Amino acid sequence: MSVPLFTPISLRDLELANRVVVAPMCQYQADDGSASDWHLMHLGQMSMGGFGLLIIEATHVSPAGRITPKCLGLYSDENEQALARAIAFCRRHGVASLGIQLAHAGRKASTHPPLAGGKPLSADDGAWTTVAPSAVAYADDWHVPQALDADGLTRVKGQFVAAAERAARIGFDLAEVHAAHGYLLHEFLSPLSNRRDDAYGGSLENRMRFPLEVFEAVRAVWPDDRPLGIRVSATDWVDGGWTLEETMAFAKALVPRGCDFIDVSSGGLHPSQKIELGPGYQVGFAEAIKQASGLTTMAVGMIRDPKLANAVVAEGRADMVALARGVMYDPRWAWHAAAALRASAPYPAQYARCHPDTWPQAFPELQDQ
Repeated sequence: MSVPLFTPISLRDLELANRVVVAPMCQYQADDGSASDWHLMHLGQMSMGGFGLLIIEATHVSPAGRITPKCLGLYSDENEQALARAIAFCRRHGVASLGIQLAHAGRKASTHPPLAGGKPLSADDGAWTTVAPSAVAYADDWHVPQALDADGLTRVKGQFVAAAERAARIGFDLAEVHAAHGYLLHEFLSPLSNRRDDAYGGSLENRMRFPLEVFEAVRAVWPDDRPLGIRVSATDWVDGGWTLEETMAFAKALVPRGCDFIDVSSGGLHPSQKIELGPGYQVGFAEAIKQASGLTTMAVGMIRDPKLANAVVAEGRADMVALARGVMYDPRWAWHAAAALRASAPYPAQYARCHPDTWPQAFPELQDQ
């Protein structure tokens, strides 16, 4: 019997072996934006774990767009060469298709890494000027960003384009534009952070304008045969903020612009958010957006149970399921889920002999009764 979670899915010319995705996970281990040996290890192990798709962490399109000084970037030749090394390893030894998330942190940039407290950098720490749709700080003790003028909007759009061109040269199979979690493009969407009175602020149509322009510009340079999607926060979880209904409208607007999939998360824009956590707590957002737009959707949010993950796909609530902390905890989650569901997931040749079928005596619980 077919197990929906472990059936292939096609996006443009890319066919994924299954619908289990490694979601982007910031690692804060880059050097001046360049991937380090940590990335070789981290991405290498994830690429071998049987997942259909591995999307690497938020990769920033400019130095000022980084969340922290230790964030990954793709804005220099050095960045491109270092990331190409890690991706070449994944391509040579792994079994997953490879995606990249292109990001700009906006007003949430220029901070310490989480393990160092995550607070805004001081001048002595090397703080830089942050940018946003409006000069509205994330919180009272955060930097006040510089509102982007017309030249700034053009510059940021060009940075997304240049990073996409570098990602295409490296050979990523898929790209995702980051418009979630309170970062720059999400800041344009939400009325809590966008207080502009020009064509890029006010109405929903105006607030969507710059994120849509960025997406269009990236799609124009991203190879036609490769999928391009977007990550969104479906709601700010704050009264007066960005809503699910607005996200549905945004998703519909992306369809004629060549969007191939939408990765549905939530929150991150405002410190007063009140999130209702629990297994699969964001799946309903993905389902609503899928129904409204017809886009291929990716559901995320505390989906660790293989039965839950399979049910999300089997019931048509989303087309793919992405895990982040769940695969940090278990980098072989896809193998274990496939075994539990009596399905199969790909193994690299070097690890094929650990497949339960090769030594069934060690897995009596998997043998048919």
